[in-house]
Amino acid sequence: MPTALITGASSGIGLELASVAARDRHDLVLVSRNRERLESIGRGLAEEYGVRVSVIAKDLAHPEAAGELAAELASRGIPVDVLVNNAGFGVYGFFAETSIESEAEMIEVNVLALTRLTKTFLRGMLERRRGWILNVASTAAFQPGPIMAVYYATKAYVLSLSEALAEEVSGTGVTVTCLCPGVTDTEFHAVAGTDAQPLTQGMLSMSAASVAEAGYKAMVRGKRVEIPGFHNKFGAQSVRFAPRGVVLKVVRRLHPSSD
Repeated sequence: MPTALITGASSGIGLELASVAARDRHDLVLVSRNRERLESIGRGLAEEYGVRVSVIAKDLAHPEAAGELAAELASRGIPVDVLVNNAGFGVYGFFAETSIESEAEMIEVNVLALTRLTKTFLRGMLERRRGWILNVASTAAFQPGPIMAVYYATKAYVLSLSEALAEEVSGTGVTVTCLCPGVTDTEFHAVAGTDAQPLTQGMLSMSAASVAEAGYKAMVRGKRVEIPGFHNKFGAQSVRFAPRGVVLKVVRRLHPSSD
């Protein structure tokens, strides 16, 4: 069976993607900081779907973690056929007031670990002439984000990188897909400090399971960008036509509790 490596697999979209991949008969390598939680998830998926599950506890905020993860898989002789870069988090607040340490960790996870893992495992996929890469960004990737400035910038990077790589590998048997969900019912907002905002509590929030299904199907089809939900598609596309200043004001108003 092919093997899918999924980061941030202990909850939310990552957990649901692990379930979908197992259902589709993929062995799994699950990565997050919480070993106990991963092991429990792994046992459940192995029993339910009859797949092999390897658990690796790594904090991708550490610069050496991505290399250690790749080395451990190489030592076990586990090739990665599907790479899902889902790990990520946000930091909320005015840029002048937020912690540079937290933002540096966010850049390490959202940008650098994703880049390192993609570069490492893409090479093997190209040699075998098959493989799927799914990078999880956000609808935040389509415009700047006052009050979450660095987070929005990291997701813009993920989208830009993914689209460029998708073109580079065209015709090789390897595809790169960028999943850009909108507000999703996960632990992300509690960690970022945005869970009390009207935007994250509204009816437009999607379930992690529905987002994962959309992302997985798009990856299998080789689609370059997937934005789950009509309202999210409309919002992401509308910023292309609105004046940049208006877009900034609208995004700014989505965080009223920051004033």
